[in-house]
This record gives sequence, structure tokens and C-alpha cells, in this order.
Amino acid sequence: MSSPPLPVLIAGAGPTGLTLACDLARRGLQVRLVDAAPGPFAGSRGKGLQPRTLEVLDDLGVLDAVLAAGTAYPRLRLHWRRFVVGRWTMVPRHPVTPDVPHPDPWLVPQARTESILRDRLASLGHGVEFGTALTGFTQDDTGVTATLARGDAVETVRAEYLVGADGGHSRVRKVLGLALHGETHEEERMVVGDVRVDGLDREHWHVWPFAKGGMVALCPLPGTERFQLVLQVKPGGTVPELTEAALNERFQHAARPGLALRLHDASWLSVYRPNVRMVDRYRVGRVFLAGDAAHVHPPAGGQGLNTGVQDAYNLGWKLDHVLRGADPALLDTYESERLPIAASVLGLSQKLFQGLSQSGLSAQRRGAETRQLGLSYRGGPLAPGASVDTARVRAGDRAPDAPGLDARGHPSRLFDAFRGPHWTLLAFGPESSDVAAWARSCFGDVVRTLSIRAKGAPVATGAFLDAEGHAHRAYDVAPGAQALILVRPDGYVGHASRTGQREALEQFLKPLLPLPVAQPRVDAAPAVTAGFTDA
Repeated sequence: MSSPPLPVLIAGAGPTGLTLACDLARRGLQVRLVDAAPGPFAGSRGKGLQPRTLEVLDDLGVLDAVLAAGTAYPRLRLHWRRFVVGRWTMVPRHPVTPDVPHPDPWLVPQARTESILRDRLASLGHGVEFGTALTGFTQDDTGVTATLARGDAVETVRAEYLVGADGGHSRVRKVLGLALHGETHEEERMVVGDVRVDGLDREHWHVWPFAKGGMVALCPLPGTERFQLVLQVKPGGTVPELTEAALNERFQHAARPGLALRLHDASWLSVYRPNVRMVDRYRVGRVFLAGDAAHVHPPAGGQGLNTGVQDAYNLGWKLDHVLRGADPALLDTYESERLPIAASVLGLSQKLFQGLSQSGLSAQRRGAETRQLGLSYRGGPLAPGASVDTARVRAGDRAPDAPGLDARGHPSRLFDAFRGPHWTLLAFGPESSDVAAWARSCFGDVVRTLSIRAKGAPVATGAFLDAEGHAHRAYDVAPGAQALILVRPDGYVGHASRTGQREALEQFLKPLLPLPVAQPRVDAAPAVTAGFTDA
């Protein structure tokens, strides 16, 4: 008798694949995460984590480790040859507010972010199978048959779904026959890598914007003794050899920083050609694309890694629900929600890159759109009524945070209630206790109800006292009024009824949920070598 198929196979163990694997594993699903690389990536690459991504990492249980591993973005110190000619803030600081606890991007080398996510995945009983390449696959109505290769050993894996998170050169995308539409700036190249620099302070991001042949920048990397080097090569220029001697020669010739500044001990170096490309489909049958496999960004603006993480966060709960018996049509909403977001963010990345290529510092200032807090699914298939709602926060919008007190008088936050794989029903008003009993009878454990009480109202067990009114203001609910706000597992508002209509909420939610008889799939992680045979 053949063994049941693996629920989900993920190709690519970068931030996108790791996020998806963590999300599925915490839901009790067996998952395999394979990567053709022999080991973890060792460089800084995508070093900026946007505020919305920090909220995702909070939900996955790794935010404290991420914050400890990074720092706020430093100010830029502008150089002309050996002289400091100015200081400039590219990433303005924003105050912490009740609804946005993490308002600014966080600087963390990508290798460290990936390491933290691998540790989280290990704590959930799974690991990354490095040195294991997905070489091909076929699919039918019931699943995907994939071929994995590790050295001379070959394994055939049967999975219900396959997710390609395997980067810009995605094997999964190529097998699907999908093209990356857009443009590659063939003449615009950059040398990017991590180096040590003698004689340079680590309190600033050092930039020579008017260096001959293209801008040079050195950004200090927290938790290391290195800087991320970006050396621009404008059209017609020659890319230097990736050696210490050649890089120093170009650095001295282009920026003239003085011989006291020397680059050495590079841990990784790469030549990068900026791409502005994306697919026109996120899904083909039982195969999905996420992250750089679906959209490739130029480096300016720190959008690529973050968009990939949020692709995974959108897809994870939908795969889980369908695998547990929900209508498979739910998976169609992954493409319809994420593809427009990727297109919008890609346009922003292109705009910022154009400013960089023109050495225009003013065009590089980071605005609210780069923080990704305002990205919304309004108008999508899971945001009914958003177009006629007049409230500030509507179906499809990010669900804001708010501080308050729990039933014992201890400080609490709405994000504490959201954390985990469940839906959260915010029940405002005096009838919220009755709502909790009704919701449990209708939806079971997959929906958790939080009774939001205004100041002065009695607080029952499990309730949330909105002592300062932050939750009521964030969700546009008058103190004492009835309202039902349903928050999706990925932290977006799914349904909003500011009159507390239960029937409309039930009509929205029931078709999306797993079948009541579905049981969690909890399986041990497969052994790394299981199933392989000599080719």
C-alpha cells in the first residue's frame, strides 16, 4: 500500500520558502523544504525588513530574535573624496503609535533573518534539505509528482501541492513555462557584497554619490564587523574583477576616499543586473510561485524580500484550510490578491531604482508606501462590501494593533490575540459574550473571539478592556456600540459589520473554513536521506 502524498513540497529555502514552511508547520502540516544550494546563504543581500514584515515575523514568533539581530537604519554620511560634505536621512523615523507598534524598517543581514527562520522551523520539528534540487515535476488532478536530486541520488516525491520559492532563476517557473515579463537593465550593473573596511566609523551609511563611473556605498551590518558594499557601474563602464586588489583599485579611482580606507576580507561578492520583471500568473493547477520566482525587483527600496515573505503569509493559511477540507477555490484568491500587490510594489521599486541610477538622493527618500503597511486587498474576492464601507479600516485592509488590558488587568495588545494560525473575531459591545458562544458553535476552534469592552464596562474572562479607547478608534467603533470585525489568519480584515450583524459574517466565513471533521495532520519530519536511490 502506497504512503499518502506529502501535503506541501516547497522548493527554495530563502526568506519566502522559510516563512511558508514555518507557517504550515505551526499548523501541524507535514512539509518538505528543499534547496539546491549546498548550504545556507552567507551574505547580507536583502537587508531591510519593512514594518509589515516585522508584524508577520511577530506572528510567527521570531520578532524578538529579529530585533536583537538588527538595528534601525543609520543616517547617510555623504562623502566627496576624503571630505564629509553632508549628512542625510534616507529612512525617516516615525513615532510608535497604538495601531503601529513597529513603524520603521529594521536593518538585518538576510543571512541572519534566514538563520532565525531556520531555527524557528527546527523548533517545529522540520528542517531544510540543502543540496537537494528539484529537477522536474508533473501534475494531475490529485497532486504533483516531483523529482529531487542530491548528488547521484534521485527521489520521486508525490505531494498534494508544490510551491516554487526558488528565486529569480526558478526551476519551478521554467517547468511551468511561465515567463518573467518586464525588463532587465543590462547596462546598469552593480557589485554587491560584504567586506571589512579599515578606518570607517560604523555609525553611518557612507555614500560617495558622485564617484567617477557610479555611486559607491558602504552600509554597516549589525552583528558583524562588515559593511555591505554597493559599487555602481554605469552604462559603458567596466565591471572590476571580484578580487580585493581590483575592488580597492576601483574604489580609490572612483571615490578617491584616501588610502586609509581599504576594502578587505570579503565574505561574498556578486555582480548584479537590476531586473524589473514579474509573471502574469501565480498559480498553474496545483503549483504556485512565490517571492523572487514570481517577481524580481531592483535593489532600491528594500521591497523584494518583503513582498516574498508576504506572498508566503497569504498562501500559508489558504493551503492549510484547503488541505483540511475547505473549498479549493480559496486557493484562487492567492493570485487575485497577491499579483496586483506585486505589480504595484514592482512599480515602486522601479521608480526608486531610477532615482538611484541618476544619483538622485532626493528620489531615494523612503515614503510611507515602502513600509507596506497600507497595502490592501480591497476590491478582491475576500473583501466583500469594502467599496461601500466608509470606515477608515475596511475589509481587505491591514488589521491595526491596539493596547489595552486583559481580564486580570495586565497589559495586552490586539496583536497578542491575533498571534497564531486562527481567525480572530473582535466583538465590540455589551453582547460580546453572547457573540463568543455563537461563534464557537458556528465555527469551532478555528475562530477565536475577543470581547472588546469600553472603559467602565464589566470585563469577563477572556475579554479585552479598551481602557484608553485605542481599539474603538482604530476600528471606527463608537464606545458601547455593537460591531463585529473578523481578522484573517494573515492579519487582514476579512469582514466588518459595525452594526454587529452575525448572519452576514456567517455567510462570509463558512465557505472559507475547513470541514468540521477535518483533523490536523501531525507527522514527523522526514529523514533527509529518506527515499533516495542511486541514479
